Amino acid sequence: MVGSDALINPVQPDANRRSEAVVQEFTVTFWGVRGSIPTPGMGTARYGGNTACVELNVAGERLIFDGGTGLRVLGKHLQHVTGVNAHIFFTHTHWDRIQGFPFFIPAFRQSNCFHIYGATGLTGASIKQRLMDQMVLPHFPVSLRAMESDLNFHNIEAGSVIPIKEIAVETLPLNRLNGALGYRINWQGLSVVYATDTAHIFQHKDGLAHLAYDADLLIIDAVYIDDAYFDPRQTAASRSFDQWHACVDAALGAGAKQILVFHHDPTHEDDFLDNVADEMSATYSNVKIAREGMTLNLLQ
Repeated sequence: MVGSDALINPVQPDANRRSEAVVQEFTVTFWGVRGSIPTPGMGTARYGGNTACVELNVAGERLIFDGGTGLRVLGKHLQHVTGVNAHIFFTHTHWDRIQGFPFFIPAFRQSNCFHIYGATGLTGASIKQRLMDQMVLPHFPVSLRAMESDLNFHNIEAGSVIPIKEIAVETLPLNRLNGALGYRINWQGLSVVYATDTAHIFQHKDGLAHLAYDADLLIIDAVYIDDAYFDPRQTAASRSFDQWHACVDAALGAGAKQILVFHHDPTHEDDFLDNVADEMSATYSNVKIAREGMTLNLLQ
């Protein structure tokens, strides 16, 4: 059941609902860590081949960031759960961020409810319109209207703060070329930052510093910081550390406690990423590469 668009229409607690103790949880699970296009195969089995999808479970609320093919895997995990209630945030609508949405099984179940957030596109299209556009003939045989869950669409703007009960989700502009948003999720003094397609920010370290300020976890797209460094055709000895070191140093200087590199290039297979991970860990104890299936608990 497709609801109407709303501009920053945050979900507030139901006044008729009995008071409940806040669930003490803050976990982050990676269902897809790849960028651009899915890359299944033997060469990507360890790090994963599904495109971007990250799930946060915070204080009893389920927050999902991006709907790449990893969203299909998350949907399979939830398909037997009744009454799924979740908030789905899109950074932008490149294919690798939306291609799993038509295959998200829980969206087709009447008992479920989803609040879907995204900025107005560069063409002026709402997040609802752009998700509908990929589910029309001749591109796709099933329309968005076939999704029988309660779908509520929210047009949001960079710089706004979306309250979800005791959680605050801050939105940040990342990349002017594609209108990508970044998100900072804050709850009880803990924070996770989800920042991808960040080419513009890396040219302005003050923006990165604001994004990463005192964050407990920074999930960041570092793949394109330095094309020469991340080019798998280059040997480890010939790669330059300068640019990605500067990015990480800026984030750590802003107080980011842990950094996970995310949005792996389709050409970066497991062996190559192993080498990059080794080089990163040799320099930083708190910078790692995200893997599909990885879960972190911020309360531990």
